[in-house]
Amino acid sequence: MNGPVVVGVDGSPSGLAAVEAAAWEADRRGVGLELAHALTWSKELVPAGVAPWDPDGGGLRDRVNEALADAEWRARRVAPDLAITREVLVGEPVTVLGSASRAASLTVVGSRPAHGMRGRLHGSVAGRLPARAGCPVLVVCGRQSRSGPVVLAQDESPGAHEAAEFAFAEASERGADLVVLHRTAAVRALSGLRERYPDVAVRTRPVRSSRHRSLVEASVGAQLVVVGVRRRNGSATALSGPGGRAILRHAHCPVALVPSGKV
Repeated sequence: MNGPVVVGVDGSPSGLAAVEAAAWEADRRGVGLELAHALTWSKELVPAGVAPWDPDGGGLRDRVNEALADAEWRARRVAPDLAITREVLVGEPVTVLGSASRAASLTVVGSRPAHGMRGRLHGSVAGRLPARAGCPVLVVCGRQSRSGPVVLAQDESPGAHEAAEFAFAEASERGADLVVLHRTAAVRALSGLRERYPDVAVRTRPVRSSRHRSLVEASVGAQLVVVGVRRRNGSATALSGPGGRAILRHAHCPVALVPSGKV
């Protein structure tokens, strides 16, 4: 997909790190960057005739504009010539970012929310967004590095192919090795992708402990971890439960969540 990279802007340090990562991703993909500030509001609290995202007549508008301007400045430090747009998305963050992602090639969010900012991207967004997203979701956590391998959590679940294809493409474009964490026969499904990406050196590593712990351990020294997310009954099954949340909480590098199944 040639759509823009969409990044959630909330003014937090984690959000600004996501902006810088998103600018780099957009620049290397040759697409634009959309800075999206998700703003939750209540009709009952907004006077008639007042812009819904500026109910206090200026204070909130100034804070939103300041956050977006700071985000754009950070993005241009990474990619000065990047085409950048700003959007204020009014509604529940997961819903509005999920809608924006339908026309995007990648959606990027930070792993931790801002504190005390009205309409912020709250902490559950990173874990809940893949259930609504129309594209892969990059959660910026840990350190950001352009060296080290790409790590793929490979299994035999429905939708595993989408994650594997994304991981091979990323490893090829980044000039990185691909480390595949797997159980038994799951690695056989990669033969076609090995032929399509002969430039990617693949190293397989069997999972001997829990899958989530193995991913966290493998993220040390990696530049990206790729996890397939199966959507089912409006939730992202790979991220349900404490194990799935631990990936986003403890990973030492950014994590790409690649959804499959109907939104």
